[in-house]
Amino acid sequence: MTEQAEITPDEILRRLPHRFPFLLVDRAVDYVEGQSITGIKCVSAADPYFPGHFPDNPVMPGVLVIEALAQTGAILMSKTLNADIANTVIYFMGVENARFRRPVRPGDVLEMPVQVVASRRGVFKFKGEARVNGVRCADAEFSATSAQRQA
Repeated sequence: MTEQAEITPDEILRRLPHRFPFLLVDRAVDYVEGQSITGIKCVSAADPYFPGHFPDNPVMPGVLVIEALAQTGAILMSKTLNADIANTVIYFMGVENARFRRPVRPGDVLEMPVQVVASRRGVFKFKGEARVNGVRCADAEFSATSAQRQA
């Protein structure tokens, strides 16, 4: 079992195919191989969804909070499987029991602890939370798998 203090933005870019404006994890901390990780997203007023969601009351769309949790899980999977992203892609499969409890706004730092709750036949099941200043904003259970990248 390997533990790593911080996963840098450069490593995230090596492990995920996502790019701006859809890369929703800036860095990660507290990685424990095959078990858990915490993603960090610094929410900025410059993020492209705020002008339309909502102009006078900017709120990060809940579906993007869930996507940020899924990307955090994908980083955990990629490191645990030592996946070569040139040949492997990690696919989000499903989400269950998603709950939204508090809006996420520009200036917030989203902390996303994610843990593996099961892993079987190439499918990882996760449980994750999105928090700001220790206050839970959202939580969900979700799953992902990996597959050979298509040419």
